[in-house]
Amino acid sequence: MTAQNERQELLVVTGMSGAGRSTVGNALEDLGWYVVDNLPPQMLRPLVDLGERASDSLPKIAAIVDVRGGKLFADVQRAVQELRANARVRVLFLDATDAALVRRFEQVRRPHPLQGDGTLLDGIARERRRMEELRESSDIVLDTSELNIHQLATSIAEKFAEVDAPGVQVTLISFGFKYGLPADADMVADMRFLPNPFWIAELKPLTGLDAEVSEYVLGAPGAAEFVASYSEALAPVLAGYQRENKRHATIAIGCTGGKHRSVAVAEKLATLLRGLPGVAVSVKHRDLGRE
Repeated sequence: MTAQNERQELLVVTGMSGAGRSTVGNALEDLGWYVVDNLPPQMLRPLVDLGERASDSLPKIAAIVDVRGGKLFADVQRAVQELRANARVRVLFLDATDAALVRRFEQVRRPHPLQGDGTLLDGIARERRRMEELRESSDIVLDTSELNIHQLATSIAEKFAEVDAPGVQVTLISFGFKYGLPADADMVADMRFLPNPFWIAELKPLTGLDAEVSEYVLGAPGAAEFVASYSEALAPVLAGYQRENKRHATIAIGCTGGKHRSVAVAEKLATLLRGLPGVAVSVKHRDLGRE
């Protein structure tokens, strides 16, 4: 096995139609996997070869393989066995009860891919027979019958996230209300209750990144109390995001022009939030540099 094979991993995602393959694919993408949907089994080897040539840019690849491939799907067992000889390959099989699958197909009002002229249960039965051998040889079998899409995504995150990967990525954005709210903000805090350094001659040309401005803003009455209380209030929110597998949060901190107060507070808040478990923080100053 080459050094690249030791780093690269191929996860074959398969299982019953309606058991949640699309949800799993989306969850894996959120975890940094390169996901290919509806891949013919014959393309697994070329996909691994591509990953090897791409070096570190494709360390983790997930291929969704299922009966939509028609006759091509018949080769899946042989293709996986051949790959196991010289690559890191795991097979994740998604299963669910007949009742759960019928309910899901009825909700989306789509026929089963193997239903033909029969009933939904006829299609499910045909698929189970075709999938039996692959299910038996899979590394992980996950029953999704009682899982909603959020619970399934959380389960995938627990199984396939890197040990040191953050549970939620927080982006703090400072901005100026005069230029409009950030369109993608999940939460907004208004710093216009603090004294504005804009009216202090020696502070006006500086920004919230400068120590003089930061000390002025954070030393104002109510500033320290607000930052401490807001970070404490965000702690259970971000913990809940992680439980619900909401992996990104954008928190906007605003002032009039986005140059002084919002910048200083965003930087201080970032320092506090970085101390929360499972939270990674980045800071962007949207309107810094505007006239």
